Amino acid sequence: MAKTPAAQVTVGDREVRVSSPDRVIYEATDRTPQISKLQVCEFFATVGDALMRAVGERPTAMERWPDGYREGMRLSTGYGDDGDGFYQKRLPRGAPDYVETVGVTFPSGRTAQELCPTEPASLVWAAHMGTLTFHPWPVRRPDVDHPDELRIDLDPQPGTGFADAQRVADVARELLEELGMKGYPKTSGNRGIHIYVRIRPQWSFEELRHAAIGFGRELERRDGGVTTNWWKEERGERIFVDFNQNNRDRTIASAWSLRARPGARVSTPMTWQQLADVSDPRDFNLATVPDFLADGDAWADLNETAYPLDPLLQLWETLPGGELNFPPDYPKMPGEPPRVQPSKKVAEHWDADGNRVE
Repeated sequence: MAKTPAAQVTVGDREVRVSSPDRVIYEATDRTPQISKLQVCEFFATVGDALMRAVGERPTAMERWPDGYREGMRLSTGYGDDGDGFYQKRLPRGAPDYVETVGVTFPSGRTAQELCPTEPASLVWAAHMGTLTFHPWPVRRPDVDHPDELRIDLDPQPGTGFADAQRVADVARELLEELGMKGYPKTSGNRGIHIYVRIRPQWSFEELRHAAIGFGRELERRDGGVTTNWWKEERGERIFVDFNQNNRDRTIASAWSLRARPGARVSTPMTWQQLADVSDPRDFNLATVPDFLADGDAWADLNETAYPLDPLLQLWETLPGGELNFPPDYPKMPGEPPRVQPSKKVAEHWDADGNRVE
């Protein structure tokens, strides 16, 4: 069988070449037809301007699925396991000249030149390389050490679902309004909800994380179905506020990204009222989102106002609980509790500073 010739996708003044345009990226479901690589690239061209508001000028990791996504496929964690998809944190060789990069430093001290989108064509090129999901840092060049957005990740735990996340999101909306801040919600593309708040870029990642913990603890106080417990065994059937997504080199799926889920779901920005009206987040997918966006971008004014972080840092300072665990690949941090599951901890094996005693 003859190989299908490459296609061209027009993005602004550029033509982006798309090889193997008929490759199946998503299989058909009861909600969506079969979706090809060309259709994925055309989708990112369609949402390109809105997507640039979310990822423009940001260090951005690419979640690549070169052979497409099928139910049951796995994403590699990067710790020696094999997966069908993987994160690309360093721009691959051979990228066009218009695809720019920015240097970042990881918690380990290693550095990399990551994709830094400056125009929609670079996003379509990344889609041609198999990218379905964009994972931007909460910083913009040239200052990649001071975050300019807080990300509140509402993650349903087993026994909870999207409706529970909707309820907690409304509590979060009320709290943000009380603090004089405006939040911008979106579906995660799965069962969760993400809320973004633009902040002034004058605080560190550590302060940003503490602000997220403070906010999460106030949500816990207001709604018994919320938790900030890091250990899964302690979360119960509650919505977990994943504060560690605000660390350096911790990212979540961007607005308008596709997700590696059946039906080509999209992480979709919404107004608060639109979010409250969602009955099933699977309704927002590659086939439906372009028309949804055509009626207006709920995040159109996202970059107009940046807020001080002080009200959330005040919550961190005043609410009880202290420091919480960092991700396992981070170096031991000051004041951090012992990195051992509570059910496996034997008191006499740990000193007062949380260090293991052999």
